[in-house]
Amino acid sequence: MLRPIRRALLSVSDKTGLVEFARELTTAFGVELVATGGTKKVLADAGLAVKDVSELTGFPEILDGRVKTLHPALYAGLLARRDKPEHLASLAEHKLVEIDLVVCNLYPFEQTVAKPDVTEAQAIENIDIGGPCMVRAAAKNFDAVAILTAPEQYDDCLLELKNHDGQLPRDYRKELAFAAFQRVTEYDAAIAEYFLNQLPDAEEPDDAESGGAADEWDEEIDPPFDLRQVLRYGENPHQQAAFYAEPDLDRPCVATAEQLHGKELSYNNILDLDSALNLAREFAGPAAVVVKHNNPCGVAAAATLAEAFQKAWHGDPLSAFGGIIAFNRPVDADTASALMDPKAKRFVECVVAPGYDPHALDALRKWKENVRLLRTGELVGGPQGLDYRRVDGGLLVQTRDTGADNPHAWKTVTKRKPTEAEFHALHFAWLVCKHVKSNAIVLASGTQVVGVGAGQMSRVVSVDIAAKKAGDKSKGSVLASDAFFPFPDNVELAAAAGVTAIIQPGGSVKDADSIAACDTHGIAMLFTGVRHFRH
Repeated sequence: MLRPIRRALLSVSDKTGLVEFARELTTAFGVELVATGGTKKVLADAGLAVKDVSELTGFPEILDGRVKTLHPALYAGLLARRDKPEHLASLAEHKLVEIDLVVCNLYPFEQTVAKPDVTEAQAIENIDIGGPCMVRAAAKNFDAVAILTAPEQYDDCLLELKNHDGQLPRDYRKELAFAAFQRVTEYDAAIAEYFLNQLPDAEEPDDAESGGAADEWDEEIDPPFDLRQVLRYGENPHQQAAFYAEPDLDRPCVATAEQLHGKELSYNNILDLDSALNLAREFAGPAAVVVKHNNPCGVAAAATLAEAFQKAWHGDPLSAFGGIIAFNRPVDADTASALMDPKAKRFVECVVAPGYDPHALDALRKWKENVRLLRTGELVGGPQGLDYRRVDGGLLVQTRDTGADNPHAWKTVTKRKPTEAEFHALHFAWLVCKHVKSNAIVLASGTQVVGVGAGQMSRVVSVDIAAKKAGDKSKGSVLASDAFFPFPDNVELAAAAGVTAIIQPGGSVKDADSIAACDTHGIAMLFTGVRHFRH
């Protein structure tokens, strides 16, 4: 169900892209702006018409801003169910207004406590109270309210508004709610960890799912799995294989996907489908992923699924031939038509998506007799549970590589900061890079992957491969590396290819050399502080 966006409440700590986003809301879609103290000042100074939140609540900010949004008048506008006449009548009775969009990122607690000289008082003052409450309220009522918690979401939101005549679809609002609850969870976890570290003789919680010290893990492990399918063979025809699934599994994933068409899945198909689907679900907007030999060779996000597919395929059409395709939206007629384009002569092993338009499904079934079509249902959340890997005589177990990234904490280490467009491209490339075999290098132009270097023993070789894959498309691209640069030769090679910005974890003894090389070439570089090896 579409919901019009008529009134937005803005209260942000990170004001990146705020003015541009708010201006587009008002000029293109006629949205009324309401904001809190510092946010209101920035918008008003930019010449935008904006109301103070006190005009909604009838109560001023007090206690040095500690109390400004915690008021029934505001939360009634957030939590009122639009499908309940009695809720709307209550709003009218008390002269309260509905709020359709909340834009709120939280006080920079993680960045504050990461400083070596931070005091307890500084840490405490950077614990946001009203922000998480507001975020949770908006996310709870996603049926009527949209919640944005990061500047990286602004462009997608504007695209959705443009594509739906100033309205936002329910599926998109639900995705935003998931991201909001995930952000609040990460925020509260960081606060809890800070306090835990301040306590004398504190013990870590006993929860193997959270990762941590070895003594948190069970002495014995016996993970139960049910036989789902006997496969024709394993990685190679001389190997026998079967597919097992967790018992009572009901979340959307490859193990629960329904095969709608095509020949029997193979061992390698299932591995590639899992990789492709887990990458596709990283993105809030329409996205397409092409995987070959368990590495993404084409990835793109766009305003429509058909456009995302075209950009993903053309990122590396040579490698895409015979690949696995994953979508994070139901396949519509336009996307199916693009996939089946007779001029392209595409060969595809499998397609996995949340669903298929009936006409699209019918056409795809007629297109190729053997192409495997899988339906997962709506993609909610990401991979869950522990990650298992068998070795001879043992079992490696780890928590999944999720929830570690916080773009608000990324640090610009070069003289030049990335532009807003570069930052969005870097964020996109970083999400892709964590799904590429190490050593991993990803080149992206906007929200399109144009070159991938994967699985090399030397990182500089991965850079070289990615640049050669991209060709002329490397000019003006950005680069993501899953781990630090051991030497500045990686930067020199990237600069020669035309890369303008780089994102990497940092942490090398030669970081200063890489930073200096970036400054020499005018390249902006971000350190994430997080590594994403995928062996």
